[in-house]
Amino acid sequence: MVVRTKVNGEWLEAEVWPGTSLLGLLRDGLNLYGSKNACEQGECGSCSVWLDGQLVCSCLVLAAQAHERTVRTVEGLRDDGRLHPVQEAFVEAGAVQCGFCTPGFVVAVADLLQRDPDPSPATVREALSGNLCRCTGYQKILDAVNLAAARMRDRP
Repeated sequence: MVVRTKVNGEWLEAEVWPGTSLLGLLRDGLNLYGSKNACEQGECGSCSVWLDGQLVCSCLVLAAQAHERTVRTVEGLRDDGRLHPVQEAFVEAGAVQCGFCTPGFVVAVADLLQRDPDPSPATVREALSGNLCRCTGYQKILDAVNLAAARMRDRP
């Protein structure tokens, strides 16, 4: 079957098997490798993307469900080749270790800060509770969230 979806502002098509996940479409059909395939059960958040503006685990969504809909991935956060403030903050705070969970965290943080530019520590922890990292104690990730939030609030 052919799936046509608007990904990061561009209409794209790919032929996929009917049981293919949105993650499979993105990685294997459209060569967008930012979202990671980790648990395949929606438990780790590494494959998080926006589908029509809602954060979803792309491993749990069929590619066919994205037909004629809008998808935004971690690659879509870049603006004119510049990193998104959340991406910059993750690099500067040292929140990137092996990098496998990073795309999911970045997407989740960007989603949170879009909805709540000044989240409480409890709100941050709740928003990130669906993302798992096996390398860190999460402190540098939380530092990156705070850095990104401050910078985004201070932007004109």
